[in-house]
Amino acid sequence: MTVPEPQDRPEDDPGAARRLQGLSTELTARVPQLLEAMRSVGTGLELHTTLDRICETAARLTGARYAALGVVDEAGGGLCEFVTYGVGEDDARLIGRRPDGHSGLLGELIRHPEPLRTADLTTDRRAAGFPPHHPQMRTFLGVPIRVQGEVFGNLYLSEKHDGGEFTDHDQHMVRVLATEAGLAIGNARLYEAARQRERWIDGSVAVTTALLSGEDADHSNAPAPAHAPPSPHADYAAHTHHALTVVAEQARKLADSAAGFVLLPTSDGGLEIVAVSSDTPDASIGTKLSGKGAVVAKLLAGESVYVADSSTDPRLLSPLSARYGPSMLLPLHSDGRVLGVLVTPRAIGARPFSESERTLATQFASQAALALMMAEAQRDRERLAVFEDRDRIARDLHDLVIQRLYAAGMTLETAQRQSDVPEVRTGVGRAVDELDITIQEIRTAIFALQQGPAEAPSGLRTRVLREINMAAVPLGFKPTHRFVGAVDSAVGELTGKNLIAALREALSNTFRHARASRIEVTVDASAALPDGTPAVRLSVADDGVGIPAGGRRSGLRNLRRRAESLGGASEVGPGLGEDGGGTTVIWQAPL
Repeated sequence: MTVPEPQDRPEDDPGAARRLQGLSTELTARVPQLLEAMRSVGTGLELHTTLDRICETAARLTGARYAALGVVDEAGGGLCEFVTYGVGEDDARLIGRRPDGHSGLLGELIRHPEPLRTADLTTDRRAAGFPPHHPQMRTFLGVPIRVQGEVFGNLYLSEKHDGGEFTDHDQHMVRVLATEAGLAIGNARLYEAARQRERWIDGSVAVTTALLSGEDADHSNAPAPAHAPPSPHADYAAHTHHALTVVAEQARKLADSAAGFVLLPTSDGGLEIVAVSSDTPDASIGTKLSGKGAVVAKLLAGESVYVADSSTDPRLLSPLSARYGPSMLLPLHSDGRVLGVLVTPRAIGARPFSESERTLATQFASQAALALMMAEAQRDRERLAVFEDRDRIARDLHDLVIQRLYAAGMTLETAQRQSDVPEVRTGVGRAVDELDITIQEIRTAIFALQQGPAEAPSGLRTRVLREINMAAVPLGFKPTHRFVGAVDSAVGELTGKNLIAALREALSNTFRHARASRIEVTVDASAALPDGTPAVRLSVADDGVGIPAGGRRSGLRNLRRRAESLGGASEVGPGLGEDGGGTTVIWQAPL
């Protein structure tokens, strides 16, 4: 980074030298002190450190107890920043909000940027008085600070340690010091602007790198559970959320804001918060903003909105805005498309965003939108490659594996017919049945592999059939099944997962304990609980030996707890055998 060359100081300026000529003996004697003060003010390039140093140096130069420097806002009508010297932190907290420069002597100095001196603030008609807990002040000296010919702010001094008034000599020395301060501030502003641009550029690079690197949101290398197959849908959602969170985090850090929000357009023309960066836990994700407001309409049209105080701006209707002050609302648009909105709010009472900050943030938002589009295109290519690979695997399973299994089954059936040994015929028949079940499972897997990117996961009916087919292998026969009602559409995902777990538990218990030869599985989505609440009912009935007295009940307790956690119930009844022999497990939960 190239740091701008500092401007010339007054001691190098012939004009400043001429102004120091002809001074009184008293002022001449203080010239070394003035020069030392000027040297101190010109040290360093950090803007806020420079402002603090100017206040302290001016107070020491004039013997003032208190000093302050007010930075004039871009509109020139008030103060956007106020730096003090001599007022402790406890007193500052008691005083509360800093002056805005709209009234009193501070406002007078903004409207008429010329040195202003008064011997008694309490009697000056231009003074506006002091807020509660403010230190008592009587004498006052104010001098404007100009940077490259424009008023940057004003330097205020009050209450000399010796109790006297500010003199012409004090005013003259402070004016010379203000000239040096203007040059020091100008250099610091150039340096700060260069560093600020560098930070925003680095932030844009970090966002682009993070979005295109394909890292997981939690940066974890932990493998997925073995029972959970890779899901392009879940991967895409995780990558998208991670990308938006990265944008919110970088924007918040670069804008020095209290939080960072990313909002996406909704189907009804509004906006929804989908990513948040904040120091404190935030429950605002999912908050929606109506598209009827003028601000939302402007953002979705690709226009930026800058708010001086979100907590009081009538255009912002969200309760969330009451927590923040100055805010930038920037559309994430690229190639004529608005992908979303980036919001960077500062705390209530914080300084407003400068023109340069607004420009840099707008450029960052455009770069982030472009990076999001590039990341989205990259994700689409990756997902397409996954689905193409799945299609290839599905074709191989269908054309090679299933055909070979079918041929093996035909061979076994021929051998079964030719054998005269009953045990061999029975064993071969069981092997043929297992091959049939395996072929059904492979076909189910092929169906899952061939699901398109927009298709939903397998429905409840398919998952129930899968469990029945899997249980057929250890049972030695396939349970019969029956579906009643709109099983796939009526049963929610959570209830469906618990129903499958209950079915698996019931079939497992039957295999291990019942010694049944017949099992019937019924899923009824048109059932009702005793109180009339619509429900789904699972029945698993067998003709086995029933539940022995004193036998283990852990499986039944699991079924009951699972149902009760959803507001349902589980019970057992007579089975399919003669005179009610066997067991029927009934598990039900509200829809």
